[in-house]
Amino acid sequence: MFIPREVLSRCVPFALYMLIMASSPVIAELAGLSQPQQNWLYALRVGVPLLAMLYFRRDYGELRAQRFGIGGLLAALLLGLLIFVLWINLSDGWMVITAPAGFVPKTAAGVPDWTLIAVRWCGAALVVPLMEELFWRSFVQRWLDRPAFLQLAPGAGSLKALLIASLLFGSEHSLWLAGIVAGLAYGWLYRRFGNLWLAVLAHALTNGVLGLWVVQGGYWQFW
Repeated sequence: MFIPREVLSRCVPFALYMLIMASSPVIAELAGLSQPQQNWLYALRVGVPLLAMLYFRRDYGELRAQRFGIGGLLAALLLGLLIFVLWINLSDGWMVITAPAGFVPKTAAGVPDWTLIAVRWCGAALVVPLMEELFWRSFVQRWLDRPAFLQLAPGAGSLKALLIASLLFGSEHSLWLAGIVAGLAYGWLYRRFGNLWLAVLAHALTNGVLGLWVVQGGYWQFW
């Protein structure tokens, strides 16, 4: 079965991320890794998709030479911060699929591992937003309306596609309701301004501020 390169370039990094995340417990068990050592598998989880995106970088034409006005920039910044606030508050029992164990970046001695914290923060704030927006917004949100998705301008996408993509995005996260709201926000930005960088920026701001908040307060369950 032939899969177009424009589909592969947006799906492969995300698929690798999910595959490594799902297989991490097996890798840890086979390698006999302690809990602090298992945390370093996160570097593999974001590093491999990053390499994949670098390999496919020439296929991301919509990321090149895109400009946006002050209105789009302000909308992305405000939504990014708003989603952070909602994310840490939409966390009651019924809003959670499975209670996450959290990512606790500490050494065996129980002290913070700042190198690991930096890796985690950079992965969550820089790699994941680009990878997920390429998959969920650039690909899925348009593909739902037209299989030849590159022929569909972001602003021409339907509300139905925005809703379905956001529901699927939410199902990817333990905090499913917060995930749906975030998906709607990032998807709306992409649809309204037709610029994927604005969705990436809002997503990165949410994840970046969340990471700082988690580390400052020790709220590891949100990481």
